[in-house]
Amino acid sequence: MGNHKKGLLKRYICMAAGFVLSLSLFAGCTKGSNQESETSLILGFSQIGSESAWRIGNTKDIEEQAEKYGINLMFENANQKQENQIAAIRRFIAYKVDVIAFSPIVEDGWDNVLTEAKDAGIPVILVDRDISTEKEGLTTCLIGADFYREGVMAGEYLIRKADALGLDHVNIVEITGTENSTPMRQRQAGFADAIANDSRMNILESIDGDFLKSRGAECMRYLLDEYGDDIDVIYSHNDEMTLGALPEIEKAGYAPGKDIIIISIDGGQEAIDVLKEGKINCVVECTPKLGKEVMETALKLKAGEAVEPLIHPSELVFSDEMDTSKIPERGY
Repeated sequence: MGNHKKGLLKRYICMAAGFVLSLSLFAGCTKGSNQESETSLILGFSQIGSESAWRIGNTKDIEEQAEKYGINLMFENANQKQENQIAAIRRFIAYKVDVIAFSPIVEDGWDNVLTEAKDAGIPVILVDRDISTEKEGLTTCLIGADFYREGVMAGEYLIRKADALGLDHVNIVEITGTENSTPMRQRQAGFADAIANDSRMNILESIDGDFLKSRGAECMRYLLDEYGDDIDVIYSHNDEMTLGALPEIEKAGYAPGKDIIIISIDGGQEAIDVLKEGKINCVVECTPKLGKEVMETALKLKAGEAVEPLIHPSELVFSDEMDTSKIPERGY
């Protein structure tokens, strides 16, 4: 056989092998649930960062649920910078993803990039946090906790605790989350409204801890230097700041949970363990497990279905009012 004929035969064999391989790959892709085979959805997700156990748990849940629902996830970590999130959203738009989801680090400054997403016909889901805008239709829905209600639950607990201890005056210091973020604003407002009609309650100072453990420690050192024995209560907007504050309280010679009432929000495993030790008095739950709702909402949006504008998970309060030994493992 001539070299030319040999070359042609070799090409035909390679083409046939490639065709068979393509068929096998296609068959492999269609195995599994109907949901997975029919979902060719690409979801772009911009996460704030990995600053806390809560955020890490949220990322893990988003990734696991994307895999479960057969959704292609483009994930980007903004490392606590809004400009990184804006750049990530623009990359999602350029890639022509089907749906964009993100957890905004702050409320303001999103109009331009979200207008670009709207012009591109890409629906946007807010996860965990809200934005502030006067423009209509930039986002489809918000999936996340009721932060205002979390603040209310923290305040209601404090009133019950003050009643149980027979306190006639309560001095409070507040370590807030990132300034101008949705949870910071709403957790502060809910707490303030809950205690507003109780004349015993007095907030000495609110200070920005940026949801970071290191900042929680810094804020606590300042507050102890400034107010010392006058502090009756610490209301912290997340577990990381609380866990940063506790060693500083002990270094100053106070017993957290006894000399000073400690109220925290999130409900991560480490904070629950410290609650069980008696060093934290109350932890308001803020579940990071929002992945299921995100994926189901993304699928509905791609199918052109209407979605609820606000989706809240159910959340609990864990405190020294209960048998804390019965609190199950948190998973984050």
